[in-house]
Amino acid sequence: MLTLLANLPLPVTPSVLPDGYAVREMDREDLEAVGRLYFEANEPGVACATLGEAVDDIVASFDGEYGEFWFEASPVVLHGDDPVAAVMTVRRAPWDDVPDCPFIIELFTDRAHRRQGLACHLITSAAETIRSAGETAVALRVDAANGPARRLYGSLGFAVFSGTDGRGPTLLAPMS
Repeated sequence: MLTLLANLPLPVTPSVLPDGYAVREMDREDLEAVGRLYFEANEPGVACATLGEAVDDIVASFDGEYGEFWFEASPVVLHGDDPVAAVMTVRRAPWDDVPDCPFIIELFTDRAHRRQGLACHLITSAAETIRSAGETAVALRVDAANGPARRLYGSLGFAVFSGTDGRGPTLLAPMS
C-alpha cells in the first residue's frame, strides 16, 4: 500500500455529474445501502468476505473505528434512489504512519457506473469541504498495483507521502 497526500486546494474542481446522477452527504440511514455498494464494488473477498461483514465495516467507520467520521466530507453519488459511488473521510486517521490531516478511508464505485467521472467528482467534492473547514491537505491509501486508481489520484494532485520534516507532511515524487 502507498500513502498519498495532496495539498489543498486540488488543481481541479468538481466536475458536473452526468444526467441521472445526484450527490449528497452520506448519513446513518445509508448504512445498509452503502454496505451493499461497498461489498459489490470490490472483487469478492477483497474488502470483505460477506455482505454482513461489509455492512459491519461501514458501521465501524461511522462509529469512529478508523477515526472520527466526517459525514460532511463523505458524499455519496445516487442514481435514482440507489447509491452507486461513495467516498468516506475521517478527520484524522488513527494510524501512526499516515499524515496528520483528513484521511479518505474508502472510495468505491459500482462496477456498472465506473468511468463516468463519479470518483473524481467525489474526491474533489470531499476536498472542497475539507478545505472550507480550514484544512490544508488530505491523504489516502492505494494499492501500489492499482494503476487506474494511482492515475486518478495523480491527476488530482496526490503524491506519495514521505513522512514529516518536523514542520508538517512532506511529499515525494508526483504520481504518474
